[in-house]
Amino acid sequence: MATKIQCGVIGAGWWATFAHIPSLQENPQAELVAIQNDHPTEAANIAATFHIPRSYSRVEELLAEEQVQAVIVSSSAHLHYREGRAALEQGKHVLIEKPMTITAAEAAELTSLARDRGLQLVVSCPWHYTAHAREARRLVGEGEVGEIRMVSLLMTNPINDLLRGTSTEPTHGQPYMHPRRGTYSDPKFAGGGQIYTQVCHAAAYVTFLTGARPVEVFARFHNDGAVLDIYDTVSLRMDDGSIVNIASTGATSLGRRDFEVRVFGTKGILFLDLWHGKMEFVPLKGEPRRYASLADEEIYPHKAPARNLIESILDPEANLAPGMLGVAAMEMIEGACRSAQSGTNLLVSCLNGAPR
Repeated sequence: MATKIQCGVIGAGWWATFAHIPSLQENPQAELVAIQNDHPTEAANIAATFHIPRSYSRVEELLAEEQVQAVIVSSSAHLHYREGRAALEQGKHVLIEKPMTITAAEAAELTSLARDRGLQLVVSCPWHYTAHAREARRLVGEGEVGEIRMVSLLMTNPINDLLRGTSTEPTHGQPYMHPRRGTYSDPKFAGGGQIYTQVCHAAAYVTFLTGARPVEVFARFHNDGAVLDIYDTVSLRMDDGSIVNIASTGATSLGRRDFEVRVFGTKGILFLDLWHGKMEFVPLKGEPRRYASLADEEIYPHKAPARNLIESILDPEANLAPGMLGVAAMEMIEGACRSAQSGTNLLVSCLNGAPR
């Protein structure tokens, strides 16, 4: 193995140029040697701007580079499974953007393939890398919260125009380039609206904190005149017996984001306000424990997933967003879509996902 881990980026576009490419280039243990973008001129321009040695318009060309040990799949959602599978079959470690895939079965297949090949598969979930997230998971894992009985999440993010296809203006950071029109609004590319674009964060976070996976899903969507869902509510029964409710929308003020998580256990309650960097643990007996607020730059560590890919290759125990979390998220998402369409409660076992 080379001194530095040789990396490539597939689907180099808005988010890759904002988060993944800078993260790899800042990492002393990584070397970004190639990027892919299916528009040859865009690919060449990105490579020149970021001083990347090689650019390709075809995924197969990048994956043919034997020295590339790890790739980031940052393309449109409908390509994640195909490109992630191709990379794993070529023996590459993979970081895959959210939503991991379009179906739970696809996510389960990628996870099994990575396990069988001894490769790292990381799902891009920046919320897992904050100090509050790690402490919250410790409190749950070590039993301080007690047995989990209920989890409640509210998540909003002002991406209404992206979901409706009326704008390609990102709502996070200063972009080098904008998403292509249709990436988030055309079901052929996106899979779904708010449920795929944002609820995937919340769905993975539930399993990240508690370790539980869904067994039943009931959902209602409101499209508000759009092609895809804008308002979502999802109710879940988990395999640890707990119940979960997720409410989410992209139709909110440009000046307001919410990601509120409440975990109710038999010994206490966790309160997390992720977009504002706040956390409190309130035991049923004893004094509340208030944690120091996160600094602004710590609230949404968008460069952390690419760092974690490198860390996980060097130490598999360091993987904070393994493929299993992506499978659990896709079980919730696909189950919610089917439930909303049918108007009925859905058993996750009907999705033919990963075996329990």
